[in-house]
Amino acid sequence: MVEGTVQTVDLAAEYEASGVREVLEELDRELIGLAPVKQRIRETAALLLVDKARREMGLSQETPTLHMSFTGNPGTGKTTVARMMAGLLHRLGYVRKGHLVSVTRDDLVGQYIGHTAPKTKEVLKRAMGGVLFIDEAYYLYKPDNERDYGQEAIEILLQVMENNRDDLVVIMAGYADRMDRFFAANPGFRSRIAHHIDFPDYSDDELLRISQSMLEGQSYVFDPEAEAAMAEYIAMRRMQPHFANARSIRNALDRVRLRQANRLFSESKGPLDAMALSTITAADVRASRVFQGGLDVDRMREAAE
Repeated sequence: MVEGTVQTVDLAAEYEASGVREVLEELDRELIGLAPVKQRIRETAALLLVDKARREMGLSQETPTLHMSFTGNPGTGKTTVARMMAGLLHRLGYVRKGHLVSVTRDDLVGQYIGHTAPKTKEVLKRAMGGVLFIDEAYYLYKPDNERDYGQEAIEILLQVMENNRDDLVVIMAGYADRMDRFFAANPGFRSRIAHHIDFPDYSDDELLRISQSMLEGQSYVFDPEAEAAMAEYIAMRRMQPHFANARSIRNALDRVRLRQANRLFSESKGPLDAMALSTITAADVRASRVFQGGLDVDRMREAAE
């Protein structure tokens, strides 16, 4: 009697062959901080690798529920992580294309009768085979407005999330407290979302490192005094209203570069070398209204985004 061969799987080899390592390394490389988020993504990757192996052995036939909720304040990397998650799911064979379609209420909800369903279905058609990221998803639900068409979009989304979960992953994002109220009012979403990931605010040190990384990506650099000034700016700015983590830092650096350019035009008397064109000084940072006790000039724009 010949005994049958025992089927086995080498998870380490599957990890290497799938390309998951590259996605996780990109996550560490591109995003500063966010240790609990990165840990959850690694855990999810491990779960999916094991599930993939089980399916290949015939131990599991049902596609796992992969819809997710990302909660946290603005500028904490939710959209970036969603894009990487799309790549991860594609490499593991859970979605066909691995692209990310990012939308808000305005992309899904129409302004008149008969307008919402076509808009929502068109977005879903574009997202099929990938990940649909709905930012500030709670704005879909406006119970105080009887003439609001958000409920129609919600009903279509719920149906597709259930019936097409082998071809589409939906990630809903927003402030934690508002998302909790949204799920309480729409239990159909909570029952379809298996993974809830909370994104913490960045620390002052992490925001400084983010600012340095952003400048480096544009071939700029702080001089030592400017770096110290930026650290002070971060500590002061985060105490003001509508602070949006990395988004606020990006907006601040746009204004710093504007002030640097104006300084160079007004002060230069001759040819400038690459170092002069690339160096941010303390004066460029400290000219911000934040140091004069004023509010950040982009606060209203950030609040509206």
